Amino acid sequence: MLPQDALVGMITYGKNVNVHERTNTEANAFSCFNGAKSYTAAQVQKTLGLLSNDLRTRPDQTLVEQYPGARYIGDMAHCEFQFTLIFEQLLQDSFPLPKYSRPERCTGAAITVAQGILESCFPKSGGHILVFTGGACTHGPGKIVGTALKEPIRSHHDIGNDSAKYYKKAKAYYDTLAKRAASNGHTLDFFIGSYDQVGMSEMEALPHMTGGSVILSDSFSTAIFKQSLQRFFVKSPGIELDFALNATLEVKVSKELKVLGLVGHATSLNTKNASVGDREVGTGATTAWKLCSAASNSSYAIYFDMANTNSQTSAHTPLCYIQYIMHYQHADGTMRLNVTTVSRAMMQLGQQVSESFDQEAAAVIVAREAVSRILKDDSFDAVMWLDKTLVELCTKFGDYRKADPSSFRLSTHLSLFPQFMFHLRRSPFVQVFNNSPDESAYIRHVFLTEQVSNTLVMIQPTLTSYSLDRDPEPVLLDSVSIKPDCILLLDTFFHILIYHGSQIADWRRLGYHERDDYEYFMEFLELPRQEAAEILVDRFPLPRFIDTEEGGSQARFLYSKLNPTTSYKTDAAKAATNAGAVILTDDVSLQDFMKYVNEAVVKEA
Repeated sequence: MLPQDALVGMITYGKNVNVHERTNTEANAFSCFNGAKSYTAAQVQKTLGLLSNDLRTRPDQTLVEQYPGARYIGDMAHCEFQFTLIFEQLLQDSFPLPKYSRPERCTGAAITVAQGILESCFPKSGGHILVFTGGACTHGPGKIVGTALKEPIRSHHDIGNDSAKYYKKAKAYYDTLAKRAASNGHTLDFFIGSYDQVGMSEMEALPHMTGGSVILSDSFSTAIFKQSLQRFFVKSPGIELDFALNATLEVKVSKELKVLGLVGHATSLNTKNASVGDREVGTGATTAWKLCSAASNSSYAIYFDMANTNSQTSAHTPLCYIQYIMHYQHADGTMRLNVTTVSRAMMQLGQQVSESFDQEAAAVIVAREAVSRILKDDSFDAVMWLDKTLVELCTKFGDYRKADPSSFRLSTHLSLFPQFMFHLRRSPFVQVFNNSPDESAYIRHVFLTEQVSNTLVMIQPTLTSYSLDRDPEPVLLDSVSIKPDCILLLDTFFHILIYHGSQIADWRRLGYHERDDYEYFMEFLELPRQEAAEILVDRFPLPRFIDTEEGGSQARFLYSKLNPTTSYKTDAAKAATNAGAVILTDDVSLQDFMKYVNEAVVKEA
């Protein structure tokens, strides 16, 4: 997966941190660090004997041997065999472990040692630290839970009540490491194989500020993890290591615009000038950002505002200009500069803004700002903010009569926006119910990475219906779409689910698809699987695949996403048996939600 000239090193950790040598082919030699301590770059440099280039260079040395740390880091061609032997000989810690205890794991200390090596060997240069963890940090700095199994790992409830014993201290520690990594242009990627939480909530600043990837799976041996790991290295078909390192993104605008901020995996370079707006969105108060790592699928939302110019000036400047300047180190080592300049028409007084309104992009922009606010402040009421934003937009661009909710109308350019907000306020990006803190941190991290089309799928999943007498067709994400003679394919980005209606499930249990005279039924059952396979081609990380049926335990993944038009409280569910599935929920349906929005809009008028 790695090219032969890629520079690699290996660190293993348990109770202590071990930095393995690559030059000793006769034995597994390594330097050991105390896992209970945090280390600076100077301490790591002194312990490992990392001398500067001018003290190490000799005429007979190769280019790779001349840099500091050549004893521990080398090109893949020379290290692969040695590191493979080390992997095969790895053993669990021999330190005694009391019964009913978690293993001692010093993840926080291991990260500081890895950072110290990179800062000593490759300061201010792009690089990746790949953190593989199979459990929570229970020892040393960054500890999130004790070793005793009777001590539970913190939940959202504990964090909200400020009763999580280690949370604030651990989060502050990892935030400091994230700033340290970002200032040097180093990226941290996390590969998690554990049924339990590992502390992603505390460590979320590390991949967020450095643009790292996160793969969350139940075990390192699962197919999802293995294939996601492969796609991490080959994100574009036929191209190895297609990503940028240690990049800077600068935005220049004409005087008609102000830059409010950026929402994405980046840190501020504190470049302040006349183009900086008064309001901050995400990472604001700057016009330049540090992107430690960026891939072809990376996405960033940059927010602008109109400058305070008079109408006469605006009338004579129908166009505004935006220039994006990205300077980065490519994975092949070359330095590159990418400059993109765009012009956009300025809306004149009296023109209808709604006619050029992109409701899909607007939904993603609003969702990103909501997630950004949640990451900054756990107590932020995102649902109330989303409702207020929706009511303000509908009040300004809707067509209605005062005090008459039934008169409210939206143009076709905005008609889907309330629907997006309805699903967004129920999504795991805003709600934390039924998710652990680690799962919430993971899905929000992926959400801020993906492009508009994938983000829309996360906000409002797609639902496709398959029937024996009709071609496959997209259907409403609604409980009325569930039919006994149909198969549904749900794509939430994180899950791909195939749901078989009661009649289809009965035929499948009776084995009709195995009979020669029912070959058409076998082909019918394969249709959604073929579509699911096409979805998986370019999806990273790989989603979880679920095959279920009506009454199955995993059908809850589908029911939780549907608009509950036919819930146990509605008359439609009681009046007809073919009105769709009855959803056992107290959530408000989209129809009731729009009634409340209409009432709020005409009341505000």
